[in-house]
Amino acid sequence: MFQARSEGPREPRSARAGGIALDTIEPRIARTHEGCGIRRQSGLVVRASRKIFGGGGPAGRKGNVMGVWRRIILPIVRVVLVAVIAVALVKIAFFPDASAESAPAEASASIEEPVVTAGLSSLQNSLTVPASVRADTAVDAKATLQGSVSELTVTIGQKVSAGERIGAVRQETPVDPVTRMAPDGTETVVPQKPKVVAEAIVAPAAGTISALPVITKQEVAVGDVVAKITPDAFIVQGSLKPEDLYRLSSIPGEASVSLKGGPGEFTCTSLQISDPATAGDGSAANGSDPSGEATAGGGATALTCRVPDEVRVFSGLTGALTIQAGSAENVVTLPTTAVKGNADSGSVWVQNAEGEAEERPVKLGITDGVQIQIVEGVAEGDTVYEFVPGTDVTDPESTGCALQPDGSEICDEGLVP
Repeated sequence: MFQARSEGPREPRSARAGGIALDTIEPRIARTHEGCGIRRQSGLVVRASRKIFGGGGPAGRKGNVMGVWRRIILPIVRVVLVAVIAVALVKIAFFPDASAESAPAEASASIEEPVVTAGLSSLQNSLTVPASVRADTAVDAKATLQGSVSELTVTIGQKVSAGERIGAVRQETPVDPVTRMAPDGTETVVPQKPKVVAEAIVAPAAGTISALPVITKQEVAVGDVVAKITPDAFIVQGSLKPEDLYRLSSIPGEASVSLKGGPGEFTCTSLQISDPATAGDGSAANGSDPSGEATAGGGATALTCRVPDEVRVFSGLTGALTIQAGSAENVVTLPTTAVKGNADSGSVWVQNAEGEAEERPVKLGITDGVQIQIVEGVAEGDTVYEFVPGTDVTDPESTGCALQPDGSEICDEGLVP
């Protein structure tokens, strides 16, 4: 009457429900507990346990564990950390450590002034200054007679040799008339020709006529400039700072010159130092050259020397002029930063018995800009402070040297070619 339904193989719902075969397991659990009073209840327990702890293999269990970490454990950890931080902040803000207030920390580091030891060394006092080449200073051809310019035989740009006649000055002196008596007794006044004197104007040096400030028939006095002649020679002119004059105990007759883009180093002669206060227009110390570029001025002293005839140079070349102003062998020296003063006399600072800085006067010799000779006041092996107290060692104007971040020093030694 009733046809039994064959329970063939059924596809577990684990394939459709992520590995939890609840429909397949529940009937089996029910049949297993048949005859007991907990048939339905056992099925519910098993199904609930599978939902909580996962089923269908390791993949399901792993996914469920990660879900527990995200939903339960991590939020709890976050809450605990926030609470700990809040408690710590409240403690720091409202309940400071009493022991820390009663016993403040004391600095354990100490600052020691750097010192140097005086030693024996050799010094070469070489002074290098920026320089430029320009035509030699123009010389003046002057009138030696008062009168009028009777002639000019040259024009601007014309080359002349030394002693060549370039013009003349004519002087006419009136002569009183002569009165003559005629035989009949009448007097006749006879005018006399003026006395005429002429003198030639000659070129004082060989060169090129650069200016003619007068014209013919112009009246001139003795000493008036009739022509300017620029010699066919060149000079090297440098700018020397007034304080550098202390380094020149004597003025040598020559100097070394190095030019950018020019010939190799050569020696110039007739070295001269000119005071800008006594310099006039066209002089070597007026601080100008034909290009209009100032090379000495603002209180600087002009330093000039002549370029040898065999050296070919041109106006406007720049370079450096070096003066060898003396040397000293095996003398006591100190860094210039340790000495207050750069010439004749100065002071250094030593540590006394109480550990304090004590000033000591010294007598100074030559310097190369970095080291300075100590003639008296400090002996070899004495220790002094490396820097003058109260001096800003980073200021190049105070010591002549600038302290670099790596501890080295760069000193102002002028232009280095």
